[in-house]
Amino acid sequence: MIYNNSDFVFKAPSVLSRARRVLIKPMAGYPVSYPVTTSREMMATIIKGIRKVTDADILILDGTPNGGPISPIYQSLGYDFARIITLDVNDCVWVEVDNPLTKPLAVPTFWIPNVVLSSDYLISVSPLKVVDGFGHLSIMNLLSLLPSKKYGTGGGWEDLYRLGIEKVITDLYFTMPFDLGIIEARQKFITKDEPAKGEIEECGKIFMGDLYKIDLEVSQTLGIKTNYLDLIKESMAEFDL
Repeated sequence: MIYNNSDFVFKAPSVLSRARRVLIKPMAGYPVSYPVTTSREMMATIIKGIRKVTDADILILDGTPNGGPISPIYQSLGYDFARIITLDVNDCVWVEVDNPLTKPLAVPTFWIPNVVLSSDYLISVSPLKVVDGFGHLSIMNLLSLLPSKKYGTGGGWEDLYRLGIEKVITDLYFTMPFDLGIIEARQKFITKDEPAKGEIEECGKIFMGDLYKIDLEVSQTLGIKTNYLDLIKESMAEFDL
């Protein structure tokens, strides 16, 4: 669904009332405010909506491209919410999970934080970003849940990029399915090779729903290239989706 930013209120899905652990995955890898990262205001709105239906544990989880600690970045972004647990991907136990696709496009298994697997409901919350001409949306946001130290010596998951990041993201989408995606499109951040520096355009929208569907909706509505969506659509045939 598409909302005007001024009208957006997070109404938690009814299934959340039965959850014991809810995990929120923001884009929080840089100590730079929105639209480079997920805004504190959006995180607060989501947490407030969850608290209206459940007293479940709420976890915030992300990692940094260079493998450094993310706790100082959480602090700089104002992620100081009461009764919320903030976690670093690099402090988690990693579990090797098989790609469910019969013929993986690039990665047959992924190392995934165990807390992702033990959570009852998973939410991806990303800003609207265009990097080097391609959209980095709710599915691309999942990449930083993978420990960068396992996927490249210099940080930034360069081993995965060498395999073809569009194929990797497709494999990851099926291996680590999330329940809900939110794209904070109040503004669009456009950059080429500086992840925390670029141009900003006003959009005034919020997209919420299934990760594939909202990434597709953003791509079609705003004319943003997201080649991994074509690969995901082709792979969905294996599951009759």
